[in-house]
This record gives sequence, C-alpha cells and structure tokens, in this order.
Amino acid sequence: MDSILVTGNGPLNGEIPIAGAKNACLTLMPATLLSEEPLTLTNAPRLSDIRTMTTLLQSLGAEVTGMQEGQVLAMSSHNIPHQRAEYDIVRKMRASILVLGPLLARFGYAEVSLPGGCAIGARPVDLHLKAMEALGAEMDLRDGYVHAKAPAGGLRGGVIEFPFVSVGATENALLAAVLAKGTTVIKNAAREPEIVDLAQCLQKMGAQIEGEGTSTITIQGVDRLGGATHRVVTDRIELGTYMLAPAFCGGEVTCLGGKIDLLAAFCEKLDAAGISVEETEKGLKVARKNGRISAVDVTTEPFPGFPTDLQAQMMALLCTAEGTSVLEEKIFENRFMHAPELMRMGAQIDVSGGTATVTGVEKLRGAPVMATDLRASVSLILAGLAAEGETRVSRVYHLDRGYEHVVRKLRNVGATIERIKGE
Repeated sequence: MDSILVTGNGPLNGEIPIAGAKNACLTLMPATLLSEEPLTLTNAPRLSDIRTMTTLLQSLGAEVTGMQEGQVLAMSSHNIPHQRAEYDIVRKMRASILVLGPLLARFGYAEVSLPGGCAIGARPVDLHLKAMEALGAEMDLRDGYVHAKAPAGGLRGGVIEFPFVSVGATENALLAAVLAKGTTVIKNAAREPEIVDLAQCLQKMGAQIEGEGTSTITIQGVDRLGGATHRVVTDRIELGTYMLAPAFCGGEVTCLGGKIDLLAAFCEKLDAAGISVEETEKGLKVARKNGRISAVDVTTEPFPGFPTDLQAQMMALLCTAEGTSVLEEKIFENRFMHAPELMRMGAQIDVSGGTATVTGVEKLRGAPVMATDLRASVSLILAGLAAEGETRVSRVYHLDRGYEHVVRKLRNVGATIERIKGE
C-alpha cells in the first residue's frame, strides 16, 4: 500500500493549478442518463472517484471515453439496456446514488444498491428517497437495494421540502425533476456552487430551471433533453486546501483559477487568522501576513458557510496557532478522526462530541500517521509540510479519490514530498 513521505523544509512559492471540482463532476456525469444525445464535460478532474463513476455508467450501458491529459469526458447514453446499479461498484462511492434520479426519470424504474464512501458518519439516503416519492415514485428498500418505480406516465411534478439542507438530495431531486411532468419546487435546497453548475449544465441540455443558488429551486419538466458541452466548475475544496499550504509554511502561492466567491466564509477565517488572500487575474494569491497565525473559531455550515470538507485542513493549521481555537462540526458526525493522528505529531486537541478544542503549539513533529478519510489525508500532508522532521502518511488511497497530482503540485512550489510505492 502506497504512502506519502513529507519533510518540513520552509516557505513555499509559486503557482498551483486548481482542477475541476470532483463533487461537481460526479453530479454532472449521471446527467448523461437523461438523454440519448452526447454530453461532454471539459475540465474534468483525473481522480479515482471519477473512474468509479465511469465504471458505474458503463455498467448501465453508457459509453464513456476520456480521462486522458485533455481532461475531457465524452459520454453517450443512447442505449441503456437495464437500470440496475450493482453493489460491487456502488459500494465504493456514495455519489453513486445520483444515478437513481436520472434512471427513474427517463426509464420509470431503477434498482440502485445502497452506497459507500468515506466513513464520516451515517449519511443516510432517506432524503433522496423522499424526494423521489414527492414526484410520485414508489420506493421499496430490500436486499440492500433501492427499488424505485415511477407511476404510469412517468414522474410528475411536486413540492419537495427538505427538513435540512442536503447537497446530494438536492442534486438527485434536480436530476429527476427535469423530466417530470409539470412543475417541481424544491424548498430548503442546497445552494452550493456545484448545484449551480449542475443546473447550468441541465439548462444547456434543455431543462427549465429557475432559482439555482437560492434555497428555492423551481423546475418545469420537459419531455426530453438534448446533448451539451459543459466545463466543470473549479474545485473549491482543492482550492481551499492549497490556499492553506503557504499558511502552514510561509511564502506566497497563487492558486490558479480561484475566486473568493467560491470560499467567502473560508477566506474570512483566513483573514482573521492572519493570512492574506488577494484575488488577481490568475487566481487567488495567498501569504501569511506576519509570523505565527492567530487562533480562530470555526463552525461548519452549508454553503455559503464554512465547508465541512475544509474542516480537517483548518484544524491542522490551527494546531500551530497562537491561542485556543474551537471547531464545531455541524454537518457530519464522526468527522474528527484526524485529531488522534495530529496528536501523534504533537498537537493538543480535545474532542467532545461535535466540538474540538485546539490549543496551539509552536511546532509539530514529524511522525508516522494514517489517513482515515479523504480530507483527513491531505490535512496530515499539510501538517507534515510545517513539522520538524519527516511525516509518513499511510493509507493514501483515500487521497486519490479527491486530489490529482498532489505530490507534483506541492513539489512544484518547493515542498519536499514524495510518494512511496507499497510492496
């Protein structure tokens, strides 16, 4: 099993290109199932999760080509012989549940295995199922599969009101409602840039959607969708991750393609901690203002709040802040599994339920650590960049799900980092 070896060695300087958003691409890819005509995605990230979704779509009969250096995914679903998404593929990734809405909308039936993904909490799919029921579908959960059946004549428009904001459920509802007969209103909808990106792609395919980016989205169903070419939005989580690199190490790094409006709440916390963020024509230029950073309190919230997917990276940074920081995780339970690994590096962290109290130390120490999930893995790499000595991060297969060429990108700005191949 591969590992990543990091040696703390001082300031980082240069430019880091930011890829297309993994979470957006995983949502856009199932949209191909809604049409017989081709859907082409540009700026697609080269990640294992994208390969998993490719395999899933191909198992349903879709044609998917790409994943070369051109970062273009060409997809066609003109021939889908069955509507069963098998356990062996779906179990690898939670986003697999997003084929449910398109299959149900276009074919009137779907069988989708319950999904897997990072072990960061229960994350049930009940909101996805209730959204389909609101469009008239009959749902039956048995033998580990969701069996969904549309009424005669197909899905029909309805009111979908989520009890709390769910990005995935909002996406599935959108994917199903675009072909439902009549008007669908999604209330308490997620507002993330990935939702806006999906809506814009569906609009290019002929969908009638209004209100994306707000808490109420209205969809007027159409009889059919066509093809389209769409550029995947910048990955705001990769962007935030690399913005933290000079905050850990000093120096000045420009994250190419970054925009403040993708991460406004995150940028506000960086400013409060003593980190300068400047938007330029190239992207976001980031540098530490003066010496040691200051402690700040962080509460994760749905967009436009502080992203849960940057909580682990921010915790790692605050381990060396001056003062005490409090982090509240309000999106996913059980998402502080990186804390014990950071403590192996000398961090002082006290976790109680969904709250972590971090008392900053002057310096972290390199140590052997283990990645527990995708974002935890990169937080440990960032911590290693600023630690004394060597840090070896194992179980980095998590990393490959969400970050392309992480070693190359960090090395190009001056980091001492290498990937060690396992036996």
